[in-house]
Amino acid sequence: MEQSANQTAAATSGLETRITSQGQVSVPASIRKKLGVEPGSTLVWMEQGDSVVVKKRGSYTTNEIHEQLFPSGPPKKRSLKELKDGIADYIREKHARS
Repeated sequence: MEQSANQTAAATSGLETRITSQGQVSVPASIRKKLGVEPGSTLVWMEQGDSVVVKKRGSYTTNEIHEQLFPSGPPKKRSLKELKDGIADYIREKHARS
């Protein structure tokens, strides 16, 4: 007995969702976790023959960016004076005449 493409895909992944009357689809929690998607993430839908491939868009959430910039946690808190002094030092170095 032959299986349809939908039955084969469902049997392979074991995950099924239904389309609502508004055309919405829920992404299973295990897939959201694997892709690292959360509310507000964008998914890209691509047709490939008689199948549809869904991928996470190449953009990143603010949490993902923060984790990459500060892998060991948030940066040390600094006073307003320390921030202003750091900016002034940077400007002086950048525009210093050699």
